[in-house]
Amino acid sequence: MALVKTEEIVSQSRGFNSLPFLRQLGLMIGLAASVAIGVAAVLWSQTPNYSLLYSNLSEQDVSEIVQALQQVDIPYKLSKDATTVMVPDKHVHDARLKLASQGLPKGMGIGFEILQQDQGFGVSQFMENARYHRALEGELARTIASLQKVRSARVHLAIPKQTAFVRSRKKPSASVTVDLYAGRTLGEEQVAAIAHMVAASVPDMDVEQVTIIDQRGRLLTAPEGSSDLRLTATQFEHRRRVEEYLIKRIEDILTPIMGEGAVRAQVSADIDYTVVEQTRESYNPDLPAIRSEQTIEEQSTGSSLAAAGIPGSVSNQPGAAGEQDAAGGQPAEGASAAPAQPSTSTRRVTRNYELDKTISHTRSGGGTIRRLSVAVVVDDKTVINEDGEAVKKPLSQEELDRLTSLVKEAVGFDALRGDRVNVVNTAFTQPPEPEPLPEPSLLESGMLWDIGRQAAGVLLVLFLVFGVLKPVMRELASKGKALPAAAGSAALPEGMTEDQLTLSGPQGMAQLPPGQQQQSDYEANLTAARTLAAQDPKRVAQVVNNWVSNE
Repeated sequence: MALVKTEEIVSQSRGFNSLPFLRQLGLMIGLAASVAIGVAAVLWSQTPNYSLLYSNLSEQDVSEIVQALQQVDIPYKLSKDATTVMVPDKHVHDARLKLASQGLPKGMGIGFEILQQDQGFGVSQFMENARYHRALEGELARTIASLQKVRSARVHLAIPKQTAFVRSRKKPSASVTVDLYAGRTLGEEQVAAIAHMVAASVPDMDVEQVTIIDQRGRLLTAPEGSSDLRLTATQFEHRRRVEEYLIKRIEDILTPIMGEGAVRAQVSADIDYTVVEQTRESYNPDLPAIRSEQTIEEQSTGSSLAAAGIPGSVSNQPGAAGEQDAAGGQPAEGASAAPAQPSTSTRRVTRNYELDKTISHTRSGGGTIRRLSVAVVVDDKTVINEDGEAVKKPLSQEELDRLTSLVKEAVGFDALRGDRVNVVNTAFTQPPEPEPLPEPSLLESGMLWDIGRQAAGVLLVLFLVFGVLKPVMRELASKGKALPAAAGSAALPEGMTEDQLTLSGPQGMAQLPPGQQQQSDYEANLTAARTLAAQDPKRVAQVVNNWVSNE
């Protein structure tokens, strides 16, 4: 058996060595290429397809994303510029969910760190201002992107150059573009907060100078010159919140009684937003009070009046009242005595009274509920019949009255205000069951492509083994057998041709008994080995060397 193996190896070696050098080189290159293609096919069949996870990332985002992927054992690939991350197809959605739970990627832009870079020598004032504006825009974009609903943001600032003339000064303005997550929207309060934040970060900027739009191009801030419209929108939002608050109160009080989903309520609120200012001045005549009092008293006597006499020419002449004696100054004889002089007294009193006065200023801010209209629909109640089955049964009038009373108490019913409450009982229509989602087809499934790729790799390897390597080895073996037959055919036993030497010995001895056949095979093999050793001792030595090396 070993001898036959030796002959095959020697024949193959002879066949290969008998080929020209270029053919030998081409054969070795073909074998090496076949092995390399087979290995590459196996590796290709086992390598998954990579899809894009995120692109245009900053270095900090790439570092954090790679660290997060390593923690969850998800393979990844990076582009040459390290701004794109790719993962296998089957891990794309899972990786995005895990990264989104950690707030990645953050989309960090350029901020004030740009000012720390070396600006070089001789940088102009214009470039310094441009870098400062760029850094300020980046910092504002980072702050806006930190909101939960905002994926990324960009800020553009228009800051005019200030002059010494006050009338020629222009105020700066800003425009903000926000990229929101799918299904997310910004409320009016959040939009106003972003506008105030941007306006407060830039000197001399007003809130009205900030414009905010989303990724779909919708204007989120109110246009200029629409103060009345903003006021109306605010009033509408206030009315909506009041109605939702009342609806929630109704559902909260009726749901424990009727069951989940068995109550539907709607409220229409008529709200007065009129602002009234009133100033009132009133007096109370029942409570008088003395504010001031002034008293004047005068007294006078008649002497001055008597000396004067009766007005006339006689009374104004000397001695008219009577002739006086020239010596003693006594009145003349026959003159009568002067009468007694009268006295006069005068008293005047002035009193100022102050009444009780009240001045009141009243301002009504609006938002007063003028009337409420409430509509409530309740489902039939569920009861257990005699057979133990759950059936629907309408509510009685007493139960409806009780529910109506609860609704009135919940909304603050006021009959003087004209409020109305209507509670109706009816059977709700059950919604149809949703259809199951269609199963993805095999073409849409990534598993089919993986299986096909692996099958293609296996078929390619089998083709290389059985279609390339095996025919080449068979050809070499056939050429190796033909050479010894042509060179030493005379040395073979008589009656034996080149195609009669097999693993079991010459075919002519197949009819012998087992013992004699084994001995004849041994002798024939020994004779053939001696003949080969005599004809080509170098090849026999090479075969023996191969045996020793293999063992």
